[in-house]
Amino acid sequence: MTASDIESNCTVNNATSEPSDPAPMSTENNNSSSNTAARGGRTFEVVEISEPKSKETSKDKTNGSAEGATAPQLLSHSSQGKAIPLYEDEAEQRPMVSSILSKLIDYSSTVQNVSTRKTETLNATNEAAAGGQKENNAVDKPKVQAKQPQLGTVVGVYLPTMQNIFGVLLFLRLAWIVGEAGIIQAFFIVLLCCTCTMLTAISMSAIATNGYVPAGGSYFMISRALGPECGGAVGVLFFIGTSFAAAMYIIGAVEILLTYIAPEIALFRPIGSSVEGVSTNMLNNMRVYGTMFLLAMATLVFVGVKYVNKLAGLFLACVITSILCIYIGFFTSSDVARVCIISSKLPGFENEVPTLISLSGNFDKYECAFDMSPNHQLNMYDMYCSNKTEEVCFEEFPFLQGEVKMKYGIPGITSGEILNNLHSFYRLKGEIIPGITEKIGAKTASVKADITTSAMILTGIFFPSCTGIMAGSNRSGDLRNAAASIPVGTIGAIITTSLVYLSFVVLVGSVASGAMLRDKFGASVGGELLCALLAFPNKYVVLFGAFFSTVGAGLQSLTGAPRLLQAIAKDDILPPLKYFAKGKKNGEPSWALLLSAVIAEVGILIASVDSVAPIITIFFLMCYLFVNLACAVQTLLKSPNWRPKFRFYHWGLSLLGMAICLFIMFISNWWQALIAMLIALGLYKYIEFAGAKKEWGDGIRGLSLSAALYGLRRLEDSEVHTKNWRPQILALLTDNEDVSSDAIKASFPFPFISQLKAGKGLTIVGSIIEGSLDESKCDIKELLTESITECMRTSKVKGFTQVSISHSLLNGYINMLQLSGLGGLKPNTVLMNWPKHIMEGNDSEEDLSTTDFTQQAKLFADVLHGVTNSKQHVFIAIKNQEVFPTNKEIQSGNSTIDIWWIVHDGGILMLLGFLLRQHKVWRHTTMRIFTVAQPEDNSIKIKKDLEQFLSLLRIEATVDVIEMPSDDISAYTYEKTLIMEQRNKLLQNLNMSRRESRREVVNSTSGLLKFYVRNEKDIGNNNESVVDGPIAEITSSENNHLPPTSEKKSKGMSTSFLEPPDTGAKLKPDEKNVKAMDAAEKLNTVVIEKSSESKLVFINLPAPPHVKSPQKFYNYFQFVESMIKDLKMPIVLVRGSGREFVTIYS
Repeated sequence: MTASDIESNCTVNNATSEPSDPAPMSTENNNSSSNTAARGGRTFEVVEISEPKSKETSKDKTNGSAEGATAPQLLSHSSQGKAIPLYEDEAEQRPMVSSILSKLIDYSSTVQNVSTRKTETLNATNEAAAGGQKENNAVDKPKVQAKQPQLGTVVGVYLPTMQNIFGVLLFLRLAWIVGEAGIIQAFFIVLLCCTCTMLTAISMSAIATNGYVPAGGSYFMISRALGPECGGAVGVLFFIGTSFAAAMYIIGAVEILLTYIAPEIALFRPIGSSVEGVSTNMLNNMRVYGTMFLLAMATLVFVGVKYVNKLAGLFLACVITSILCIYIGFFTSSDVARVCIISSKLPGFENEVPTLISLSGNFDKYECAFDMSPNHQLNMYDMYCSNKTEEVCFEEFPFLQGEVKMKYGIPGITSGEILNNLHSFYRLKGEIIPGITEKIGAKTASVKADITTSAMILTGIFFPSCTGIMAGSNRSGDLRNAAASIPVGTIGAIITTSLVYLSFVVLVGSVASGAMLRDKFGASVGGELLCALLAFPNKYVVLFGAFFSTVGAGLQSLTGAPRLLQAIAKDDILPPLKYFAKGKKNGEPSWALLLSAVIAEVGILIASVDSVAPIITIFFLMCYLFVNLACAVQTLLKSPNWRPKFRFYHWGLSLLGMAICLFIMFISNWWQALIAMLIALGLYKYIEFAGAKKEWGDGIRGLSLSAALYGLRRLEDSEVHTKNWRPQILALLTDNEDVSSDAIKASFPFPFISQLKAGKGLTIVGSIIEGSLDESKCDIKELLTESITECMRTSKVKGFTQVSISHSLLNGYINMLQLSGLGGLKPNTVLMNWPKHIMEGNDSEEDLSTTDFTQQAKLFADVLHGVTNSKQHVFIAIKNQEVFPTNKEIQSGNSTIDIWWIVHDGGILMLLGFLLRQHKVWRHTTMRIFTVAQPEDNSIKIKKDLEQFLSLLRIEATVDVIEMPSDDISAYTYEKTLIMEQRNKLLQNLNMSRRESRREVVNSTSGLLKFYVRNEKDIGNNNESVVDGPIAEITSSENNHLPPTSEKKSKGMSTSFLEPPDTGAKLKPDEKNVKAMDAAEKLNTVVIEKSSESKLVFINLPAPPHVKSPQKFYNYFQFVESMIKDLKMPIVLVRGSGREFVTIYS
């Protein structure tokens, strides 16, 4: 647009606008703009317009008025939503960057508040393109602008992550794990779990800083990196694991309440102790109270997440206070908790083995001894040897021979217990000490193992203590600088918690005796929690702190799990979950919360932290495994969109994290790991089959592309060996006038392709649309592509669709033949329908259009000629495809596939028959191979050799050798050949005008055709009607291109009737044509005789003419039609490429 155009536009605008202030810009701005324009427009400067001084001026500005404005002013207006004149033609589709930039960066966290924003990026783009007053108001209104994030690293990531990591197991199980595994193995168990989460955090930091992470957290990362199938499968498992985590925290809270804080409120009594394991009454109490806790906590979450968030600070304070009190107690506590211990020297143990005795009530006042007198309060003799002699009692309980005395269970950090607790003390369920078993529930005072322990089992129990590392990434929208806060805060929280766990292992093993550590429920100290006994200044600080922190962790799980499920449901990748995308008016996932509560109730009914924890371990490890995999895949693929701001990651660390995740899964519980993987695999396949198709630019697509490119380069290096050859089909759809899927499916042999390929190898269905690349043709192309794709899907043809637009159909199909495929993966087989009609026109006597080929026949001839000359493709033509059995029409065992192996073609006919029989439709059929022998051949030897050849090829088929009749050429053959050649004379006259051509054809053939009619009467042919007129005699036939004929192979007819007496000229057909027609007729006779009941016939397609001329191809079509006429079953005509397709070698 020139300057004069701009000026004229300004004049028009001024004439229609309201008055405004004459000088809205300063002189300085005008000079600056002029200088910019003087430089030839190489740079743009957005010039700021001064604020309007009146309402009229503001209105003019809003309406785009340019009264008194110069060119820079117009440019300034474009920066407010209108396009620069150079780009104004596409302003609706491509708005100015300056008008939408603020909305492109307008993200908000959807984890803390699930209400989605009303203005999304796409809507922002459309609104900006619309321009005008509505957009300006939307930009100016403060309420539309996103609230600026205010959270930093400590408050936004570090503290929430640390709160989610610390949980019930730190207070209830870590000391017991140290007692069972010993300090050394416990240290490595904790280190292994912390290493796993640290490596996962590094991978997660890279993914989280590669873009905005909204609701869904880990699910969003995995699904966008590995695709909807992986994301959906792992997301569902992670949702189940998070729901079970809520159950574990609730069970832990109930255990703290009923065992250590208020045992008297138990509904079922007695609740038992570790002497009897976990009693049935205690389990029932946990189920009842756990269900009550779950209802109360789910109700709180349902009422509003804001209340949960307000309580989060209180719960975090409880956790930190409790841990600090415990650590102070490590250094201040000594000579605490007197316990009754029997120290005995037993075979197989280097040191004395302590046996802990259960106490009740005021345990500090107890004294224990092994004495037959009833003077002691704890008499071991009464407990173990009642009604038994001392010898029998010692034989059953050898540890009773040791020293019995009261000791301090927590002697202090300077007691040297660290040396005694270095090694493991694993026991089977019910064992008092290793090797000495007593049934759970026996009425002795020994503290027994309530579960079997080992390093692997303890790893599975402890790992949930390390989870919760996703808390920071879920809050990315609320962080001032997410790219810096997420890695620093998350890794910092993991380092802090890891140091706490590792130091706890060493310190608790240093201050308490091994027997005391192994007392899971504190039965030896009257039902007290070990961590509470260590606490400074009072045990209730830890008890209430642990209780409230556990409740808080359960609330966080009940808050996060429903949002995770809602994110999966909103993505619409699992149709059954679509109902969980709905919620309350404010977006809270109420239905998802209900399902999460139901799953949590299942965990509560288990009523055991030790049983629920391994389940959580498996589900969380599956999630962490795929987070590492996502980072590794993205890093190795070097995707253009992989630009994380966090730089301290490496694909090797991600793969190591994957390996550790798998290792922990299988050592914790191998059968649960297998079940989880099978569930994930089932969900993956279900999403792949029934889920909505999503394209998120995920790494799996990139990985597939890289693998495909690698394979293509490998295929390019060498030629395909005969053993590896399989048909890579290019199926050409030439009848595409009706682009509907029903019409295409009815006219094309999709079932044959599906059954031949069985999902293996390359299949391309291609079609050409004649015309130019305009909008209407592109629309037709899109419709045709969708129809073909739908037909392939319903017919279970796995392949690709290729539709092109070309000015010429012939050139289009020839180019598609040459250009289809890529590298070494190119089609080696071309498939087409046999033309339904060879010649154009109808049976009218005056219509000479029958002298032209149909479009389908022309395309068939051109493609066949090109394929034959290239010698690189197998050519397959299908006739009677409409009767080809579908994939549901299973053929019976009496059905046959007949292969007419006439000429050597490399064995392609036998290979195609064999491949077809691999499909369920033809699996029960019998394959028969017919070969044709000449009179001089030895038919018996040919059959024997063919049977041996098939045996070497490992192909099961029956063999039959057919001898062609050796009688003379019939008059019918002569007659048909002569009529064919006369028709060719019509084809030669196509370069003349229609009127001249008609006159010449009628004059040259009328006498001859009348002579045919007379001879038909002479030979007594009453089956054919006598037709007057020359054109009707040529064109009337079953397929509108064959003339009516006399009785086939009439006996005793002389060939002299071919000499028309009227013309005086002797007309004889070409001898080569006569022989070819005779062979076609005789072959047709034997095929009908042998294969009339067959369900499918394969036969060699004769070679096309070397010279591409209408006359020769007309003869060729007539020969083939004669060979396969009157066959009602599907016929597959095959022509090999000249190479071998089968081999007898392994």
